[in-house]
Amino acid sequence: MDIIELLPNLFNGWIFLAIFIIIFIRSSVKFVPQNSAFIVERFGKYNKTMEAGLNFIVPFIDRIAYTRSLKEQAYDVPQQSAITKDNISLVVDGVLYLKVLDPAKACYGVDDYVFSVTQLAQTTMRSEVGKLELDKTFEERENLNTAIVSSINEASEPWGVQVLRYEIKDIEPPRSVLDAMERQMKAEREKRAVILESEGQRQSDINIAEGEKQARVLAAEAERSEQVLKAEGEAQAILAVAQAQAEAIEVVGRTASTEEGQKAIQLELAGKAIDAKLAIAKESSIVLLPDNQSNASTMVAEAMTIINKLNQTK
Repeated sequence: MDIIELLPNLFNGWIFLAIFIIIFIRSSVKFVPQNSAFIVERFGKYNKTMEAGLNFIVPFIDRIAYTRSLKEQAYDVPQQSAITKDNISLVVDGVLYLKVLDPAKACYGVDDYVFSVTQLAQTTMRSEVGKLELDKTFEERENLNTAIVSSINEASEPWGVQVLRYEIKDIEPPRSVLDAMERQMKAEREKRAVILESEGQRQSDINIAEGEKQARVLAAEAERSEQVLKAEGEAQAILAVAQAQAEAIEVVGRTASTEEGQKAIQLELAGKAIDAKLAIAKESSIVLLPDNQSNASTMVAEAMTIINKLNQTK
């Protein structure tokens, strides 16, 4: 009778023990997501850092105090004023990219690492802008970003975070400076337009001069070629005439060496002599006789020829 009465109590005890074991196991097993870290404290003191995957803790003794994401995170840096080296006030804002490298330092080294790094970025940005003149802040934005990241990482190393990039989103100078920059840009554009126009006119003049030069060169070349061709033609004509005369003289020489040629030459010479004497007889009454007085027949024949020529002329 006593045993039967104890069975329900024993059954309830086993149930209670099973439930306790399940709760204990469930509380001791922890699954950490990828790119995350859990900070475990034991009796209020840092115990360990649980990384991604399956982890175990001691229930009722250990507790998860902090959870930290190990992903790269982006945070806006609020607008703030900064004064350049040439005393120009600027309003600058940016964006900060950082990553937690040591979760324990990020939890215990600083109260709020995001706020701390943001404030550090603002002060560092003001310091770096103060080293540059206004024009350089626009031209050397990349170098400015690199300098800010280097300075922040040196100061944030004890906090277990690393700044990967810092990007300046906007730089806003005062309205008066903007107006002056706009006038400067307008003057620069007008200057470049004048330079380009003058360069175009200069190139046009050069092209025209080159064209005229080439035209004169071509005309001179054409005239020289014409003169050369004309001279060659005249030379060839002279050579042809000389060749013809040489051939004629050669023919006359060959003919003169014969008896018939001698007679023909004598006849030609006699005719020329008579023509000369006829011309003299027209102008004067004096009759020229040959020096050879002994050849009477020749003189008579010549005289008869002269008389006949004079009668024909009258």
